[in-house]
Amino acid sequence: MQNSITSLLNIKYPIIQAGMIWASGWRLASAVSNAGGLGIIGAGSMYPEVLRAHIQKCKAATDKPFGVNVPLLYPDIEKHISIIIEEKVPVVFTSAGNPKTWTKILKDNNIKVVHVVSSSRFALKAQEAGCDAVVAEGFEAGGHNGREETTTLVLIPAVCNAVTIPVIAAGGIATGRQMLASMVLGAQGVQIGSRFVASEEASSHINFKQAVINAAEGDTMLALKELTPVRLLKNEFYNKVLQAQERCAGVEELKNLLGRARAKKGMFEGDMDEGELEIGQVSALINTVKPAAAIVEEIWQEFEALLKLPLK
Repeated sequence: MQNSITSLLNIKYPIIQAGMIWASGWRLASAVSNAGGLGIIGAGSMYPEVLRAHIQKCKAATDKPFGVNVPLLYPDIEKHISIIIEEKVPVVFTSAGNPKTWTKILKDNNIKVVHVVSSSRFALKAQEAGCDAVVAEGFEAGGHNGREETTTLVLIPAVCNAVTIPVIAAGGIATGRQMLASMVLGAQGVQIGSRFVASEEASSHINFKQAVINAAEGDTMLALKELTPVRLLKNEFYNKVLQAQERCAGVEELKNLLGRARAKKGMFEGDMDEGELEIGQVSALINTVKPAAAIVEEIWQEFEALLKLPLK
């Protein structure tokens, strides 16, 4: 399939694997890229030299394009950007910050830049900053979320109406059927996170993968809005957060409750009680752990089959 996203990113399918902390290292990124999508290394949970090692291993594992996701509020952002430029990473997905800060520097080094947004207003800012495309991520998504709480079904057409650069849909997408719906709404590609958490190559702990495929409707909730909104799988830690919020706990108490390395404890180390478990609502539709290539192929085949069906 050829469209503005496949041409921009030089990929076979307009399927992008999200850069997720503690889940998307070089194994997952290279597997998705080799399967025809765009694999992304999630730099948010990596020290600079760890990121360098993942980039180098990814380059050794695939001759296809891949990207790095960089949260712009990361404390070592300058080192991350320098490594990305030195290693000649072809694509960077930025999030959680002002795209103006680094977009020009990256583009001056022949790196394509895509920014993740949660509203039309931020999409316009990304376009003004010179980004090549935007990911419009709806409220259904796992991990850190926009404060607007706009759902994907509303956000995608709104962003498509607001900007002229290509739009990639994200949030609540795990199947070819959902991919087709996103494209009908105007998106030129999809970014998928939760489905790839439950892949064999994801670096997330097997306990977390099992929790994802066991999740049912209503098992995730948006929490910690007083800090940064994040969608979590319900567990003992989530219950503590809920109790704190119900008694109107202040920001400092919530920060202390969150502590350090809470996401690592859950998603990477497998503590299903006290860990922070970031996953999207679409986990309710995921019931198997598969190789990343099989996931890409399954999504694409369903998308193509439905595309050929007449409307009823």
